[in-house]
Amino acid sequence: MLRLQTHLLLLTFSFLFSAGFAQTPLKKIKVEGNKFVTEDGKTIVFRGLNVADPDNLLTKGHWDKAFFQEVKNWGANIVRFPVHPVAWRKQGKENYLKLLNDGVKWATELGLYVIIDWHSIGNLRTEMYQSDMYETTQKETFEFWRTMAKQYKGNNTVAFFELFNEPTVYNGQLGTCTWAQWKELNEEMIGIIRAHGNDAIPLVAGFNWAYDLTPVKESPINAPGIAYVSHPYPMKRPKPWEDKWTADWGFVASKYPLLLTEIGFSGAEETGAHVPVISDESYGEAITKYTAERGISWVGWVFDDRWAPRMFSDWNFTPTRQGKYFKKVLLESNSVK
Repeated sequence: MLRLQTHLLLLTFSFLFSAGFAQTPLKKIKVEGNKFVTEDGKTIVFRGLNVADPDNLLTKGHWDKAFFQEVKNWGANIVRFPVHPVAWRKQGKENYLKLLNDGVKWATELGLYVIIDWHSIGNLRTEMYQSDMYETTQKETFEFWRTMAKQYKGNNTVAFFELFNEPTVYNGQLGTCTWAQWKELNEEMIGIIRAHGNDAIPLVAGFNWAYDLTPVKESPINAPGIAYVSHPYPMKRPKPWEDKWTADWGFVASKYPLLLTEIGFSGAEETGAHVPVISDESYGEAITKYTAERGISWVGWVFDDRWAPRMFSDWNFTPTRQGKYFKKVLLESNSVK
């Protein structure tokens, strides 16, 4: 009888392990003042990597756990999934959710937190966008966040919902949008998410392709438990950057959590280099020093061999110029051991 009970117990443990119950869930992240903290009160600074759209990685045959293992090997403690509206429609809701579910599972197993990002660029108010891949509507955007809220309610791994990647009116070419109008749209999305009982942290970006947060000083988003986003690529401002960064977006970090969900650079000689990101290691040194001194989180763009500025040049994960820089910094400063 004892041998039978032992055998049954071993079978039970085996089942639980194979079913995924043996995974150690990540600690819940919440906002406390201007910091991200774990449920037991420990401050955490996120430093991680963007990946390409999951649909894109699936097409290339690299949406798998080995890819996530490499993200972890580079020292990341967070990974950002950019979901393009065109890819969301191409796959359809059910298929795309499977991609996201797989990614969230692998991230959980490797101790990586996740940002889900609605990766559009343009003016959500007028529904005019920078190119076809970013085309969406207010309804589709709201529906996307309703779906995410329901799907990942209570999932600690999916710590952040980035509501809209890069808002811009493109010098008026995409119409107009005031901060008050943009604020209202974000508060609408946050309300939908919260009404479904999901308390992931909403991330709100400012204008000028998610660079400018100056309106937050006078008119912050009217919702608790949120954080703000900036994408301070090197050519946004001329050197020296630091005082300009503080004036444009860094001041937010004294009152609210701030997460730079895209930073990066490439040399002019590199494949896919384009003007907003052409720089050198001096940018990397400046932005990582600036963020470290202020407890600001960041995510490097982009852990891919094609999308620019790319972190590696081939599927042996050979680092590019910026890849070498950020890999070193991630391994040295990663706050999740």
